[in-house]
Amino acid sequence: MLKPLGDRVLVEILEEAEQKTAGGLFVPDSAKEKSQRGKVVAVGSGKTTDSGVKVALEVKEGDTVYFAKYGGTEVTLEGKNYSILAERDILAIVE
Repeated sequence: MLKPLGDRVLVEILEEAEQKTAGGLFVPDSAKEKSQRGKVVAVGSGKTTDSGVKVALEVKEGDTVYFAKYGGTEVTLEGKNYSILAERDILAIVE
């Protein structure tokens, strides 16, 4: 598994359920947008300020989050899709 560095977070991308239009047509995978929801799998050690103080991240392993549409770097490991994001690219935690 990967261990993110600094203020980076490894998020497993959660695929959305099948999408259906109002008219009852199913949207094929090739026409769907990338999911912006995922589960935090690993977090870095935190951000270091200019004064050298380490600031812990607000997210933790197991959190379900929404992230910026074009944020992060996508990777595939063991057949699963992940995104490595900076904490600033995470928009919200699902409670």
